[in-house]
Amino acid sequence: MKFLVSVDRDEDGVWVVECPAIPGCVSQGYSKDEALENIKEAIELCLQVRAEQGMPLTVETRQVEVFA
Repeated sequence: MKFLVSVDRDEDGVWVVECPAIPGCVSQGYSKDEALENIKEAIELCLQVRAEQGMPLTVETRQVEVFA
């Protein structure tokens, strides 16, 4: 499966990655590459737990442009 993730850096310099399509699916790493590898594992585990609990695997998300 293919997922979009958001990648941000926190105030301590740690990379934080979130998968908006899977509520609560967040990971991190000291490098961007490490964080992206970690989110792959987090996605697999989150999907497994959601399936075991009979929850929808994902929620609908969409990106839109906003001009301010």
